[in-house]
Amino acid sequence: MAERGLHVTCSEVVELVTEYLERALPAEEATRFEEHLNFCDGCIVYVEQIRATVGTVGRLHEDDVPPHAKEQLMAAFRDWRRSP
Repeated sequence: MAERGLHVTCSEVVELVTEYLERALPAEEATRFEEHLNFCDGCIVYVEQIRATVGTVGRLHEDDVPPHAKEQLMAAFRDWRRSP
């Protein structure tokens, strides 16, 4: 992970984004994460997409999801877990 290296990679940004947005990363690792964002436009876009998703989904309640949509989502996740 990032603590082993001097720089955070794009793959590590994907792994660490939730902790970063929740301000749960240790200060040194958060600094390396932000340093990566200083030169990686793709990761900036990714972090902003996740931030927007969390902001939107965080306002949804289970009752807000129509039953047919919930069934489709559950089936998709079941199928995803079964795939090799």
